[in-house]
Amino acid sequence: MYSGPVAAHVYYRMALEGRPEAVVIAGPNHTGLGAMVSVYPGGYWATPLGEVEVDSELVKALVSRSAYLEPDEDAHVYEHSVEVQVPFLQYIYKDPPRIVPIVVRYQTLEVARDLARAVDEVAREHGVDLVFIASSDFTHYDPHDVAVKKDSAALEHVKALDPEGLYKTIERLNVTMCGPGPVATLLYLARARGAREAVLLKYATSGDVSGEKSWVVGYAAVRVPEPGHA
Repeated sequence: MYSGPVAAHVYYRMALEGRPEAVVIAGPNHTGLGAMVSVYPGGYWATPLGEVEVDSELVKALVSRSAYLEPDEDAHVYEHSVEVQVPFLQYIYKDPPRIVPIVVRYQTLEVARDLARAVDEVAREHGVDLVFIASSDFTHYDPHDVAVKKDSAALEHVKALDPEGLYKTIERLNVTMCGPGPVATLLYLARARGAREAVLLKYATSGDVSGEKSWVVGYAAVRVPEPGHA
């Protein structure tokens, strides 16, 4: 009820742009279970809207290219950061694309660079039309005005495709976003694909929904168009 109306801005744009062959969804590990960087190996993910296939061949290719990515199911058992994105894909596409679910516990810039390189290389070599989704919220449990100020500073680096600056700002301002690693991966991947900027489609906090603004969580919808796409 809090993140969904914000995330919908990204999925609206995806719906307009057509169905990709595959969607890589990377989110943070909240539970501490499983591998440091975990990819679900295969099979299907079920939601109330039906089943979505995991692209096992793409998984194998990514694992072979990454120094960190491991096939692992344990990290996904109780993790929500990836699974909350799947129903959007089922809603906007009659035949949902295959997914590659990745959960990141070791959220360093080194891991982000590694994952971005692996995704870029595999997409190019296999000729796969894919979308990369980074799942994260932003500041947790600060007052609304404080959260907006912190998140605005972080989002300036996201828009500039600057993962290093993002990490410095997170540390300097204590921006308590849960998924800096997946976001940094997106930014490195965007730079590798020749993107020049990211576009902020929507920002809001939980207080905009609940009315409780003394402690909130921040959410942002950001789109990174590849060169040649408006």
